[in-house]
Amino acid sequence: MFDYCGMHPAELRTRARHQYLAGSTIAEVARQHGLPYPTVWHWCRDRPQPAVNGTALRCFRCRPGLDGPEDPTAYAYLLGLYLGDGHLTTSARVPVLRIACSDAWPDLIDLCEAAMRATLAASVQRVQQPGCVSVQSYGTHWPCLLPQHGPGKKHERPIVLAGWQRQIVAAHPGHFLRGLFHSDGARFANPVRRNQRIYVYPRYMFSNRSADIMRLCQWALDLLGIAWRMNRPNSLSVARRDAVAALDRHVGPKS
Repeated sequence: MFDYCGMHPAELRTRARHQYLAGSTIAEVARQHGLPYPTVWHWCRDRPQPAVNGTALRCFRCRPGLDGPEDPTAYAYLLGLYLGDGHLTTSARVPVLRIACSDAWPDLIDLCEAAMRATLAASVQRVQQPGCVSVQSYGTHWPCLLPQHGPGKKHERPIVLAGWQRQIVAAHPGHFLRGLFHSDGARFANPVRRNQRIYVYPRYMFSNRSADIMRLCQWALDLLGIAWRMNRPNSLSVARRDAVAALDRHVGPKS
């Protein structure tokens, strides 16, 4: 095989690979740096791999031959949880993904751990905090799978899905919505007074201060044909009977 690496500086190869792992396609990286497509492919995908173990074995963004997550529905659900109540710390020696789950919803804690294990985690810890459990997993390759991480709060920086993430969400919007609503949403009984009588209707609410994350929720609802409306600048409501019934099939109440 022709040595694509010898004629280019190591810094350029590293920068190109980091862009690819952050979500850019090989074609996009090649165009940005004025490089031949086969060269960038060799750097990012067609390169000899050292012996790997642990989470590296399951990182579909790094291992050749893995075109997607082992369980895309678990990944879509975990992505929704992360965008809602998750945080990825990369400043430590080993990156750690943490998702806060309220003590009021024990099943949610189990679902979160299961999604982490199905996506990447070799081990998961539960750390009790006031009013919630921090479900966390250490793994070098979490940043590869969650390129939305960054300094500061999510609503203070752009949140944009990589192309490969959009493909997963588009194929499994219900699981993505389940993660969003399980983190920053709720299903509750909404009382309405009519003619001196009170009627109770089920309703979903999703709240998030990030306009980008709110648009992702709207997009996923549109993919499923579920009607929604903004009742406040940072709050979305699903209240029509048919829309609630449709969302019940994908999300359902937390437990």
